[in-house]
Amino acid sequence: MLTEINFDGLIGPSHNFAGLSPGNLAATRNAGATAFPRKAALEGIAKMRANLALGLTQGVLMPLARPDHVWLARLATDYMSAAPHLQAQALSASAMWAANAATVSPAPDTADGRCHLSPANLVTMPHRSHEWPGTLAQLRLAFADPAFIVHEAVPAPFGDEGAANHMRLCDGHGASGVEIFVYGVSGGPFPARQHREASAAVARAHGLDPARTLFVQQSEEAIAAGAFHNDVVAVANERVLFAHEKAFADREGFYAALRALLPQVEIVEVPEAEVSLADAISSYLFNAQLVSPPDGVMTLIAPEEARANPSVRAYMKGLIAGNGPIRRVGIVDVRQSMANGGGPACLRLRVVADPATIDPRFLVDAEKLDRIAAVVEAHWPEEIAHDAIGDPALIARIESARAALLETLDLVELTYT
Repeated sequence: MLTEINFDGLIGPSHNFAGLSPGNLAATRNAGATAFPRKAALEGIAKMRANLALGLTQGVLMPLARPDHVWLARLATDYMSAAPHLQAQALSASAMWAANAATVSPAPDTADGRCHLSPANLVTMPHRSHEWPGTLAQLRLAFADPAFIVHEAVPAPFGDEGAANHMRLCDGHGASGVEIFVYGVSGGPFPARQHREASAAVARAHGLDPARTLFVQQSEEAIAAGAFHNDVVAVANERVLFAHEKAFADREGFYAALRALLPQVEIVEVPEAEVSLADAISSYLFNAQLVSPPDGVMTLIAPEEARANPSVRAYMKGLIAGNGPIRRVGIVDVRQSMANGGGPACLRLRVVADPATIDPRFLVDAEKLDRIAAVVEAHWPEEIAHDAIGDPALIARIESARAALLETLDLVELTYT
């Protein structure tokens, strides 16, 4: 039976604040601060536990091998010899944001009736541009069943950021849907990371029906304000689109096209007058998980920062008190991820599939999360100061921590990816 599975990226032992992502205001603001990898990973595990408590099916993706020695070798250097900026780029734990792992088209939407996944190339940012080979290896292991096709990444220079710029609307996860690819053209001082050419290539590879596929431009104002991905200003679930008034370049044209394809769509638009674009981005109101638990109460899983913002808190209170489709708000603490620019939605990749077709090593229950947490508590560094990333002892600990995790979960074949 098809169901939506949230695959969270486990925050890796190399989590640090290097400020590598222009346009991501939180990441650049916290550049040079001391990071707490153990706390970060435990926060992510607690979020997964909360999802299980709601009755959701939960998966996990492993941290990638860091430092990335293969990438450094292609640059004709090694970690200890590399310049500090290359060390930081090779050590980045940004693969924890699984919304950038891939774009996923469920079987009901594709011509061959199989679920298609395309890893994102992430070429806009050097520290992320070398993630996709490791992600591809992991996806091909987790989704090796014939029910899936896992493609290679779209080639450079066409930037693809994965599910963070992709939405799917449908009348139930198992029904045929409308797939929406959100691309950027310009973001003023910041780069537009998702290229229309990449979105079109993914849609073709996945065998999507052109008549039920939309390509929508993100507003330049939103990108310039710090919405480096669409999921910072919009999120969709089943037939509900939850978006900021300034999310899209041509909102009325997009809404009209969407209603023509899915007349039952419910658009919940947040007015600028109630929640400013700046407040929406700083609080990550939209970088939340919008989910359908088994009890039928559509739930927005938002970060603590949303509750702490007065205008956002007031909006969320009115949202669940009204007659709209979003009837519950859950709050999670992912402050370490938020400080590096990724909220609850960034941390997960949504895959609609039959759980029986997925490698069970990538699915979790409470007992497996206990085992993962034990490894994190025993092996993850407690803190990483920015000036410590050249310490050989730290690098050895980071690598041994990931090795311990893979051994615990019987995933040692991922050791070098």
